[in-house]
Amino acid sequence: MTGNHGSIPGRRVVLGAAVGAAAALASAGTAHASGRGGGRARIDQAAVDRAAARLDADLIAVRRDLYGKPETAGHEAHVARVVAARLRAAGLQVTEGVAGHGVVAVLRGALPGRTVAYRADVDAVPAVGVQSSELPPGPVHACGHDLHATIGIGVAEVLAGLRHRLAGTVVFLFQPAEETLEGAAAMIAAGVLTKHRPREIHALHCGPFPVGTLAVTPGVGLPGQDNATVTFGGPDPAATAAAFSAAYNAFGTVPFPKDAAELEQLVAQVRTPDGPLAEFLVTRAFKALPAGEGRLALRATYRCWPEARWPEVRERIRGLARSFPDTTVAFEREQPFPALVCPEDDGHALARHLRRRLGPRAVTTLYAAFPFNGEDFSLFLKEIPGTYTFLGVRTPGAPIDSAFPHYPAFAPDERAIGVGVRAMAGWLAERAAHRD
Repeated sequence: MTGNHGSIPGRRVVLGAAVGAAAALASAGTAHASGRGGGRARIDQAAVDRAAARLDADLIAVRRDLYGKPETAGHEAHVARVVAARLRAAGLQVTEGVAGHGVVAVLRGALPGRTVAYRADVDAVPAVGVQSSELPPGPVHACGHDLHATIGIGVAEVLAGLRHRLAGTVVFLFQPAEETLEGAAAMIAAGVLTKHRPREIHALHCGPFPVGTLAVTPGVGLPGQDNATVTFGGPDPAATAAAFSAAYNAFGTVPFPKDAAELEQLVAQVRTPDGPLAEFLVTRAFKALPAGEGRLALRATYRCWPEARWPEVRERIRGLARSFPDTTVAFEREQPFPALVCPEDDGHALARHLRRRLGPRAVTTLYAAFPFNGEDFSLFLKEIPGTYTFLGVRTPGAPIDSAFPHYPAFAPDERAIGVGVRAMAGWLAERAAHRD
């Protein structure tokens, strides 16, 4: 790897250093507790920062290892092994093989408090999920899940080293199969929420903001996703061309960004209250498919915001179908995949926390959803409240597409790993200690 990625250390070196560092942190925390009579001061940001600083270089090595071994949904065996080894060494209770290659790790603090959860997705993007045909075939970490997994490891190890001061319990969910929108549902079905009963759940995602910045999402998040197939009664090329034309005219009020300039404009708009992206509809793909017996099908994948617009959007698709003879429409799901919507109060609480702990310039607010792929963290938020935060991974002076997930130029600044660890470790410690 080049640029911000650097070279990839061998797996044995990474795992050896990882386990050693985790064990050192855990024993340091225990020694501190016993050496000071089990000091009962709760965790503050200074303690988090000190613990995280000791992990910075090691976590970058872990990220490079994961980046060099990308695994798509259903195949996340290597990352699961890395996660499980490190968190066992840190003293967490670890369960592997949850909903496929998912890992659940439980950290119990020494002080009474609540149970909260943290989710990190771990799968890579298949070649077809990148906004370009320039990359060679095969999976690639073009969405930052390698950073997400690494940050989750770091947060767990930091809090494990401070468990003598940690109030409550933190449950870490390392989730597979996010790119296919299957992993969250599978983990919920496996009982991770009913078994551990967290009061709330939190997550972050790489975003095109300057490194050192976090973007909170009170009341917004990410759009849902829907798929429809319109099947035509005959192979008339003119009818197919007319269908494509009608589809593009009917959809795409906000076209998916094609270049860096459009990406810059989009990012500016989502940070503007009541801006042009307060409502949008994005067409992801229209594809003509053979439907057998001389029939043709038009497949559409699309997203809208706000979620309440789905009935309107589906009716527009049915109207499009009715405009051609002998045409049927079928939707992939009974209901569209739900949007990710963060509770407004929780988002504002996170913003206040981050400004206090990391400084006012470290926090920005999004007022509209990003128009890219759906995110199955939405299913967790349907069950319990929580937050979803964008972690700035843009290197100063770098073009914005270098920090925008699913683009071929995506090359996140690795310094963001330490920022994410510090931000989320402090936030989880506060939420676990929170009194209702």
